[in-house]
Amino acid sequence: MPILGLGTWKSASEDVYDAVRAAIQSGYRHIDCAMIYGNELAVGRAVNDAIAAGEVTREDLWITSKLWNNSHAEDQVVPALKKTLGDLQLDYLDLYLIHWPVAVRHEVLGAQEATDYIALADLPITTTWRGMEQAQQQGLTRLIGVSNFAKLHLEEILRDASIPPAMNQIELHPYLQQKELVDYCQERQIHLTAYSPLGSGDRPANLKGENEPSLLENETIKAIAAAKNASPAQVLIAWSIHRNVSVIPKSTNPGRIRENFAAAELELSTEELERIAQLDLHRRYVDGSFWEMDGGPYTVAALWGA
Repeated sequence: MPILGLGTWKSASEDVYDAVRAAIQSGYRHIDCAMIYGNELAVGRAVNDAIAAGEVTREDLWITSKLWNNSHAEDQVVPALKKTLGDLQLDYLDLYLIHWPVAVRHEVLGAQEATDYIALADLPITTTWRGMEQAQQQGLTRLIGVSNFAKLHLEEILRDASIPPAMNQIELHPYLQQKELVDYCQERQIHLTAYSPLGSGDRPANLKGENEPSLLENETIKAIAAAKNASPAQVLIAWSIHRNVSVIPKSTNPGRIRENFAAAELELSTEELERIAQLDLHRRYVDGSFWEMDGGPYTVAALWGA
């Protein structure tokens, strides 16, 4: 899997087509998608137009997508994946992930009340994982994995799995370095993808806190960037790559898409990496509090294993 990819969360359908085309033309071969982003039809058009134009072959590309919370029953996984494949106009994915260790009723997209949720005690993540294994065995995806999974959820899967997770996609950046979880996954050959590597400053207002610290405005990051004649975003992307962590910065701006891709060539010194290591605030920008609801089965503490 290419270590640097294009993220598509928060990219509107009218923008993501051009973003994917620009990314492929800039050298990206890894596109990260999800059903819930609501833009897979446009991503699929862009990918297939790039293939038709001779810019890439399907085999050149790495396409990831994710299973949404309302299809966690074992017999719902394969149909959900087939829907995503139809939207993307693909015969297979390279990687399919369980988006969250959170389940809702099948007819619900986003929970509005506590009764919309299904507790993991009633629909264990191991049940969902069996459906994921069937998807891989049927050739619908080359590999399977998870997203937003803490150690306790990974351990539950690993106790029961015939096929271990190949990937855990989690929020990772200098303010949330998650060293213990990174070490745990890497020791077990569960690869990692970092989302929100730039701090996700463009996420919806209801997902933001007051006076959030800005990664792109951090003085240490800015100083390293200035010394390297690079942008702060490039330093943040390079930091993940230096940890052997895949990274998927999102942009719909062609100039920034190219700039982000160039970050793969940026070398950070041991001293610079040590300076960045001191920045950890254990600060989540996507903290999962939106899953908490009075009377509901999910809490932030349980989600992250606190």
